[in-house]
Amino acid sequence: MSTAEPITFPSVDGLNIHGWIMRPTGFNGNQKYPLILEIHGGPHMMYANTYVHEFQTLANEGYTVLFTNPRGSVGYGQDFVNACRGDYGGMDYKDLMAGVDHVLATYDFIDHENLGVSGGSYGGFMTNWIIGHTNRFKAAVSQRCISNWLSFYGVSDIGYYFTEWEVGGDIVNSAEKLWQHSPLKYVSNVNTPLLLLHGEKDFRCPIEQSEQFFVALKRQKKK
Repeated sequence: MSTAEPITFPSVDGLNIHGWIMRPTGFNGNQKYPLILEIHGGPHMMYANTYVHEFQTLANEGYTVLFTNPRGSVGYGQDFVNACRGDYGGMDYKDLMAGVDHVLATYDFIDHENLGVSGGSYGGFMTNWIIGHTNRFKAAVSQRCISNWLSFYGVSDIGYYFTEWEVGGDIVNSAEKLWQHSPLKYVSNVNTPLLLLHGEKDFRCPIEQSEQFFVALKRQKKK
């Protein structure tokens, strides 16, 4: 078992963000280890000091695991929760990148050239968004993701009201707002090898969200 070490770091606007880092099991301070950034779903949930099988599995495979509570997470007051609404891919994205920057500057055992990113649901959305906005990661795994808010509006079991409440747009009056926050819009920027994992019976984040991103990448001969 790897123990999660709490960290606190400032985002680009000075807001303090809380998170944890897990060293690989069998850690050797003389070695360099790859890092995986894990992003929670919701986005209105939170990571904490609790067992996560995925994280322990990765630590046992020799990875350092970073997981944080960017703005939008619960547990830090309602203003913090509301801070990502209408701004998906904005300051929440910058919070996550600030966390990566912090641990790279703080821990000398992390291999700066071997960074990965993964997450599910909102974390899958953010994984797709990240690889459309930076090439700093060597690989990405997007789980039960969101890629297109326009289609999500009509196919998700919560699509119409969640999209209006969280992203701040609808397909009738503000379709451009939804497209602006859709990772699919930025798919031509993706150069990071991506694995998409999705369940066919997912009614919250339907599998067509992964299928659209997959097809758009394959048509560009991306990996």
